[in-house]
Amino acid sequence: MPDAVVVGAGIVGAACAFRLAQAGFKVLVLEKEATYAQGSTGRSAAGVRVQFSEPLNVLLSYHSILEYRAIPEAGYRPIGYLFLVPEALREAQEEALKGQLALGVPVQRLSLEEAKARVPFRETGLAFATFGPMDGVIDPHGATAHYLGEARRRGAELRFSEPLLSARRQGGLWRVETPRGRYEAPYLLLCTGAWTGEVGRRLGLELPVYPVRRMVFASAPAPFPHAFPLTIDLATGFYLRSEGERVLLGRSNPDEPPGFREGMDWGWLGPTLEAGLLRFPFLEGLALDRKASWWGYYEMTPDHNPILGFVEEGLLVAAGFSGHGVQQAAMVGRLMAEEVRHGRAQSLNIDPFRLARFREGRLVRERGIV
Repeated sequence: MPDAVVVGAGIVGAACAFRLAQAGFKVLVLEKEATYAQGSTGRSAAGVRVQFSEPLNVLLSYHSILEYRAIPEAGYRPIGYLFLVPEALREAQEEALKGQLALGVPVQRLSLEEAKARVPFRETGLAFATFGPMDGVIDPHGATAHYLGEARRRGAELRFSEPLLSARRQGGLWRVETPRGRYEAPYLLLCTGAWTGEVGRRLGLELPVYPVRRMVFASAPAPFPHAFPLTIDLATGFYLRSEGERVLLGRSNPDEPPGFREGMDWGWLGPTLEAGLLRFPFLEGLALDRKASWWGYYEMTPDHNPILGFVEEGLLVAAGFSGHGVQQAAMVGRLMAEEVRHGRAQSLNIDPFRLARFREGRLVRERGIV
């Protein structure tokens, strides 16, 4: 009998399975897909950054990046994140920068001229820029494969194409049912990403996590050399970065309804490019590669921050990262193992991100949402 059943083999579930197995627990991983990293993990834009306003988000990402850069399979590349700050957000971003520096993470304030040395843009309406030299991108598939491999090496069992159908607590155990069998374990950990609300209902719980579709548009190889950091115009939410000879770009659609809508929304390309061209005129010289573009799901919560830790006896959740799961998975794995081993996370205080905040009206206001 396993000590813990981890549901979900994305990067969060994989990191949790590894750390639980490393701590000496017998782990079973259940994944509804035929292989790992098939949900939000595999369709992310792969960015990792410490530039948040909420201290817990800063530290979750900071410690995760430290771990990723020590894992060759994670493919960490510190290309940096460049935030272009409009006058309207000057005070808020200065406060965020102050908090980041107080936590000891590497973030720099740049003049607009210094920022333009990294990517050309129009200065209209901007106040200054910030740059995170530690920020960058990873290979989410590689990192997930590493964690699952390390979990297996420590005795964890992985079962693919085996979704959780139901689970209930009885006699101090979680009794889990799938199409292929039944399992019992003292601990059940949901790392089910955009499907967490649906999975919670199978357990008779209301977990406020829901899917929202997001687009990543890819250019054809650019006719000019470039090595752009992941650059975000905070005035519009438009972002871009280099990926080899291509430029990736995107912008969250505030009117995208929640739900499991599939496929590319090519109608959103126009508003995305309109916002991008206002700040980055050089985009006009790029052709779009529709076959290289992709879509995926953000796993959203009402305050755009994750749910972490125990939600009832023996049941933990690590989901709802709202686009930040890849960035924070490494540290979340450590914290969830601590939560099980000690009854409470030790390395960081995760209380701001516990489920109880929603019923207690303590929503976390994170200003660094893109």
